[in-house]
Amino acid sequence: MEDEISFENNEVNVQSLPQIEQLKLVAISSKHRMANLGINILLILLALIIALFVHIQSFMPISSNAVKTVPIICGILALIFLGKTIFGFFSDKRKFYALRSQDLSYISGLIFKKTVTQPILRIQHVELKRGPIDRKLGLAKIQVFSAGGATHTFEIPGLEVDTAESIRQFILDHKDVVHHG
Repeated sequence: MEDEISFENNEVNVQSLPQIEQLKLVAISSKHRMANLGINILLILLALIIALFVHIQSFMPISSNAVKTVPIICGILALIFLGKTIFGFFSDKRKFYALRSQDLSYISGLIFKKTVTQPILRIQHVELKRGPIDRKLGLAKIQVFSAGGATHTFEIPGLEVDTAESIRQFILDHKDVVHHG
């Protein structure tokens, strides 16, 4: 007689599950927020300088419609960049991560809050990225890739380099212990 396989599908008490509010959230570096603010202010100034240049230059003939239209377009772009700058400044204040022994979470969003949690065992690989501004400020971002995806599952920007390297190494070491332990 064959052994019967027992199948269980017990109910889970939702109130007993860990709550996301209990995560010990760590904010991204304020240097990241200030760098984004600086870049956006430079873009605003660039749009305004172009508008001023087109308006006052005299060496290249421009139709009167263009002289009137280009500053308006550049002004609109400057307003868009200003809105993006203000939104980005406040949304960067709402970016957090949490690393636990079994998972890595990233929480972001000013208007719409987004929480992504990736079990460490499901992480295929993790990359540490640093652009020129990140290198200058001593920052890095971590991109987390899960199995089966061509692009990263999520990215945690604005980490101090030492912190980013430590998180990356923790994930790599943890995966190695679990797979060989």
